[in-house]
Amino acid sequence: MKIIILGAGQVGSTLAENLVSEDNDITLIDDDQGRLNTLQDKHDLQVLKGNGASPQVLRDAGASDADLIVAVTESDETNMIACQIAHTLFHIPTKIARIRNSDYVREKEKLFTDNALPIDHIIAPEVLVKKEILRLIDYPGALQVAHFANELVSLVSVKAYYGGPLVGYPISALRDHLPYIEARIVSIFRQDRAIIPQGSTIIEAGDEVFFICATHNIKAVMSELQRLDRPHKRVMIVGGGSIGTGLAKDLEEQCSVKMIERDPRKAEKLAEKLEKALVLCGDTSDQELLFEEHIENIDLFLALTSDDEANIMSALLAKRLGAKKAIVLVQKMAYLHLIQGGSIDIALSPKQATISALSSHVRKGDIVQVASLKQGQAECIEAIAHGDAESSKVVGRTVRELKLPQGAIVGAIVRNEEIIIVHKSTQIEENDRVIVFVNDKKQVSEIEKLFQLSTFFL
Repeated sequence: MKIIILGAGQVGSTLAENLVSEDNDITLIDDDQGRLNTLQDKHDLQVLKGNGASPQVLRDAGASDADLIVAVTESDETNMIACQIAHTLFHIPTKIARIRNSDYVREKEKLFTDNALPIDHIIAPEVLVKKEILRLIDYPGALQVAHFANELVSLVSVKAYYGGPLVGYPISALRDHLPYIEARIVSIFRQDRAIIPQGSTIIEAGDEVFFICATHNIKAVMSELQRLDRPHKRVMIVGGGSIGTGLAKDLEEQCSVKMIERDPRKAEKLAEKLEKALVLCGDTSDQELLFEEHIENIDLFLALTSDDEANIMSALLAKRLGAKKAIVLVQKMAYLHLIQGGSIDIALSPKQATISALSSHVRKGDIVQVASLKQGQAECIEAIAHGDAESSKVVGRTVRELKLPQGAIVGAIVRNEEIIIVHKSTQIEENDRVIVFVNDKKQVSEIEKLFQLSTFFL
């Protein structure tokens, strides 16, 4: 596949690294020659310095026979214009753009059409992050929740704690504890090292456990690994940007919401926009303000400004003063590894969310959804099985017969709305939606090939 990527920032460069293989011809365009040189030294790809919205630059990049263009520069307008030019001048079949401005996202149904701006898929990082936070609020105690197959099946990551009925017991005991619920533990991370689970594997306190089950069974399975947290009733949001404002609107009917915004004019506008949430103008580094607002009673503290350091410090202070849980937004990917799991419970990255969404659209085979896990270390994939026993490497075969890379586990199948938690003897049929967990994202290309029809490789 011939792919043009516009923008060699964190998202563009990470996407290029994920897609570079003998089957992909990648050209990366950016106006920073230093970034391009660094990436070209590391990976087998073409680079081109210039403006990605320039017809000549796109022509020089090989747009005339490209299969896909991914526009992820820092400018929404550049991304949109580049997709327009790719469509009008070069007829590139698939066009993907990252759009961060909420004004554009709100009008997406009218704007992004063949008759207006011909973009096939838009990736809106702030919308993705908001949805991720809402999922975490729906399942208190979860570290990550990803839905698949129209939300029928979910992959959930939780920390195992003393007091969880399964902690200290082998995985095989899960069936005894929950005889009427099907679930599969697909991975365990112990001290950041992946363990491929067997029935005899003992769950230890401190393990990060990934399991797959029907979405309506999530809380029942979570209760085996930790004492379930109570629903979040008192929420404090720091930052009145589009993520914070959107969350306050979504939560103010079901929770007591307090929002803190530093800018007086912005705070005034937010107070007019929100019906029940209490909007405060102030600085969350002010201990007196937090005490006055009874930080010790807050169930969930959300630091969502555009300043990573301010988010981290305010969350640390809130936890020290008694907030029960803290989630922070960080732009710098390096911070994800540093802060999550300490005093701060969960760190979320718009860039990581963007990479997950992009991966769903650029994978080979019929890969319809990808969830990036463990800061990009692992992935969970939803693939549709096509063909028959002659043309497919999966259809008509049992899970035991699949040539999966080491550490890859088929967790579930959705067949005509029926949820099947798989066993080794489970047979895959045409049009099954197959959920595969991969401990090492480098193995994803093997999964892609597995789900491609064999005629593609003649």
